[in-house]
Amino acid sequence: MILRSLITVCAAALLLGACAQPQPPAPPPPPPPAQATSFMVFFDWDRSDLSGQARNTIQQAANAYKTTGSARVTATGHADRSGPENYNMALSLRRANTVKNALVGNGVPATAISVIGMGESQPLVPTADGVREPQNRRVEIVIGDQQARPAIFNDPAAYCKALSDKWRQYRNAQVDTVEATAIAKCEAGDYAVGIPVLENALITARMPLPAPGYRWPGRPYTPAN
Repeated sequence: MILRSLITVCAAALLLGACAQPQPPAPPPPPPPAQATSFMVFFDWDRSDLSGQARNTIQQAANAYKTTGSARVTATGHADRSGPENYNMALSLRRANTVKNALVGNGVPATAISVIGMGESQPLVPTADGVREPQNRRVEIVIGDQQARPAIFNDPAAYCKALSDKWRQYRNAQVDTVEATAIAKCEAGDYAVGIPVLENALITARMPLPAPGYRWPGRPYTPAN
């Protein structure tokens, strides 16, 4: 009887000792995502070559990339509204590719760089059509987390309508059976069928998409030069 009591007391003491052991500390919270770093390069009117100041800015951007280890880099080209829309789209891409080549020359891997052309669609300083605005002739270099996809992709009906409107504007005097069928698919809510056909038609015609630099459902896209 005494032995049983001793065993019970010892077992209770062992349990209390186990309960009194400090719990291991909780793991630290994950570090916040690194903030994107951005740089701005400006261009002369109707030009895509780099000034001395632009080269210095690109060197700074390349140095910033090297401190991150393996970040993504996006070079987004822009133009002012002093020329035709199609021309400005091509000009913005030339500017973005010029910046990409300079970044590569400063040690940034080409595979880390995405190139986007926005044409005249996203001015830094809003202007009327035909205005030469130096602040709008630029390339934005972003190192790190990329921006969210354009909001228009959250509404497939609105995006499909924008594609249809652009195609009608481009081919307002002709009937195109394939594209007309795609427009009908969009209007019926069959976006998976209608959107790719209309995007491909605009790309083939060298017309800018409603969200320049992106295709459905928000993936980056660089038009061919």
